[in-house]
Amino acid sequence: MSTRLNESVALLERLISYPTVSAESNLALIADLAQRLEDSGARVDLFRDQTGQKANLFATIGPEAPGGIVLSGHTDVVPVADQDWSSDPFALRAEDGRLFGRGSCDMKGFIAAATAMAPTYAQAKLRRPVHFAFTYDEEVGCLGARTLVPELEKRGLRPSMAVIGEPTSMQVIEGHKGCCEYTVRFSGLEGHGSSPERGVNAAEYAARYVTRLMELRQALMLRAPGDGRFDPPWTTLNVGRISGGVAHNVIAGKAEVEWEMRPVQDGDVDFVKEAVAAYVDHELLPAMRAVCDEAWIETEVIGEVAGLIPMDDNAARDLVARLVGANGAHVVPFGTEAGLFQKLGLSVVVCGPGSIEQAHKPDEFVSLDQMQACLDMLEKLGKSAALVG
Repeated sequence: MSTRLNESVALLERLISYPTVSAESNLALIADLAQRLEDSGARVDLFRDQTGQKANLFATIGPEAPGGIVLSGHTDVVPVADQDWSSDPFALRAEDGRLFGRGSCDMKGFIAAATAMAPTYAQAKLRRPVHFAFTYDEEVGCLGARTLVPELEKRGLRPSMAVIGEPTSMQVIEGHKGCCEYTVRFSGLEGHGSSPERGVNAAEYAARYVTRLMELRQALMLRAPGDGRFDPPWTTLNVGRISGGVAHNVIAGKAEVEWEMRPVQDGDVDFVKEAVAAYVDHELLPAMRAVCDEAWIETEVIGEVAGLIPMDDNAARDLVARLVGANGAHVVPFGTEAGLFQKLGLSVVVCGPGSIEQAHKPDEFVSLDQMQACLDMLEKLGKSAALVG
């Protein structure tokens, strides 16, 4: 292995050892990355969340000048509970050219590669800066990036481009769907199961709510754009969790539904939200309150993250395509933080090591070949006209 690849693998091993599941703190990992970047000559800022237990990192190498490129990745990973791993998910295991561990491809592999390149960038005669943006809680609604991007805007930091290193097998991605996530809570009236008419069964109303979502799923298929490039080409709805009740013979007083929508066009978001609100206000709530005045339904918005809109003029896409030798760009159904940077006015591309097919699964891995390909791209990036021309 090359020296740079060895350094990246060693750093990836350390990053995987931090169990930065979204529910836990990422401060130790962020502190580690901050020290490494500072040692490379970067100017580092940390932005903590309201709890003080999470932080975004934004670092810069090169001149204090407008423009430049952001290398962006999220530090949180999905849980490993109830997954059948062949080895400790938080200890890197190397086997047959693959690096196994939670977050190896999604997306600590890219973070390791980008950070390993920092000394090279620091030694280069950059005319434009390289920025590093490492965020928290992408997996639960892009919470970190949603606070970081406004902070950059407030400080007048306006890079020209962003490379989001999500796992794309180093393919160039110019567009993806948005992601809207909601938790809906139902409060009814408990009672004995032998007299269901005397209570308000929150679980039953949750089931009726889900049925309405499934009806809207069919309507969204009919709204698909005629020239859609996504697979599938329509906005999707998914119910991730339904819970409620305490026993077979008790009318359920509480219930919850967690669901998500991945829009291909902004109009679909309003279509679904208006249809759901009308159903709740005109059918579900009146029926519940006919029995119990204090019954209620509330919706918590977990996150509404914009998609990455394919643009005819996209300098980041064109640059990365040249660096990796791609003849074109693609779109994907999964979401990233890219749309948030695009709304800030940057040209944005998604390209990183590893396959999305491995993400969120037991025995997640990134291959050494993919890590090397990423390092090759990042090395060429540091020599490109976008930074040194």
